Amino acid sequence: MNGWEVVIGLETHVQLSTRSKIFSGASTAFGAAPNTQASAVDIALPGVLPVLNKSAVEKAIRFGLSVGARVNRRSIFARKNYFYPDLPKGYQISQYELPVVEGGSLTIVVGDAEKTVKLTRAHLEEDAGKSLHEDFHGETGIDLNRAGTPLLEIVTEPDMRSSAEAVAYAKALHGLVRWIDICDGNMQEGSFRCDANVSVRRPGEALGTRCEIKNLNSFRFLERAIEYEVRRQIEVIEDGGTVRQETRLYDPDRDETRPMRSKEDAHDYRYFPDPDLLPLEITEPQLAEVQAALPELPQVRRERYASEYSLTAYDASVLTSSREIADYFDAAAAGAPAATAKLVANWVAGPLSAKLNDANLDIGEAKVGAKQLRKLVERIADGTISNKIAREVFDAIWEGEASGDDAADAIIDKRGLRQISDSGELEKIADEVLAKNAQQVADYRGGKEKAFNALVGQVMKATKGKANPQQVTEILKRKLT
Repeated sequence: MNGWEVVIGLETHVQLSTRSKIFSGASTAFGAAPNTQASAVDIALPGVLPVLNKSAVEKAIRFGLSVGARVNRRSIFARKNYFYPDLPKGYQISQYELPVVEGGSLTIVVGDAEKTVKLTRAHLEEDAGKSLHEDFHGETGIDLNRAGTPLLEIVTEPDMRSSAEAVAYAKALHGLVRWIDICDGNMQEGSFRCDANVSVRRPGEALGTRCEIKNLNSFRFLERAIEYEVRRQIEVIEDGGTVRQETRLYDPDRDETRPMRSKEDAHDYRYFPDPDLLPLEITEPQLAEVQAALPELPQVRRERYASEYSLTAYDASVLTSSREIADYFDAAAAGAPAATAKLVANWVAGPLSAKLNDANLDIGEAKVGAKQLRKLVERIADGTISNKIAREVFDAIWEGEASGDDAADAIIDKRGLRQISDSGELEKIADEVLAKNAQQVADYRGGKEKAFNALVGQVMKATKGKANPQQVTEILKRKLT
């Protein structure tokens, strides 16, 4: 891709976690039998009128305030006209010229670098139904349970320059909408799905022709689809061809994108204001009420972690990848000095996350509580145990060997794991190790630094990992000079 610049914008459909649909009282619960949750309003039978769901509006406001956007006091619903088998009305109620949210931004972290992705808008709309192909040989079934499900479509500026940035943005947005409790984030059930607009250009040139890859419902698919599409477009241009504006689908089995239809422009949808819905008016008291109910936001918490605990941008972004993880860290690090909090952060992002992943558990199901982890980390910090022994203690707590906030102390005492810091005892063990390993002593004195690490390892082995590593290092260096 040398000599090419990638330009990516994302449109994300966030399903708002309301109990009923955006314009009817039908349930939004997932998994019901087909067509059992589609009301007369959802399929636009004659004589019915849509009624806007207040909860959907409040969740849109929550999002707008959380990204520093302008929440328009007045917005308008429009009819977006097109024909699909799973859209029985022949139009989708959406917002076009005047959406509920405009502007705003989201900060992402790629590696240790932060970047701001600008948002264009976020508008309310209803979802369509779903076409079913797998269960109908040679036919297509239609399930209208999703018809009328409330969505917030969040559109970015074309600010991203790589698949890594696009994935970082999608993850940050996914974390935010769960953090502020407007979406359950379940990608397998279609609650959070992305459309990626991808184009390439030579640096400094005007934007290239973009292709839109639809309905990407995993971060891995998003990354792979973008990377394939970038390679495809570059090959087309370098072979003397022209990239066509079109909508494409990603096939994960073949790891490629393929054409779905030519890309429509806005005028193709013949938008016009919905005559059945009044303009959406948001009052100042309503705005203030939603603002007051917002939790501390991820960016604010990242900045607090940096100022209170001197954590890096990367550490802070890992800890704020979900509100539950951040709350766990806060409970474990509360009131701790910066050095201890940094150790807690390392344990949350390292051993604890690994255990959770291995067991396929959420942080709320962790078998080592926040206060138990805090006590364990304190025992490392005060020299009672080494990091290596701490892993043994952590595993024992996880397996339920002891309970309560002082579980770490109970296991350390029961197993006799306290670190050996008695200098006299360590001197004696060091002498024995040096006497038994004359060749490694000679190697080290001959300039082979690795031989020294082997000698440290012998002392640690002799003490079953309980020797204070720093003291061992100091003693051996003194004896070998």
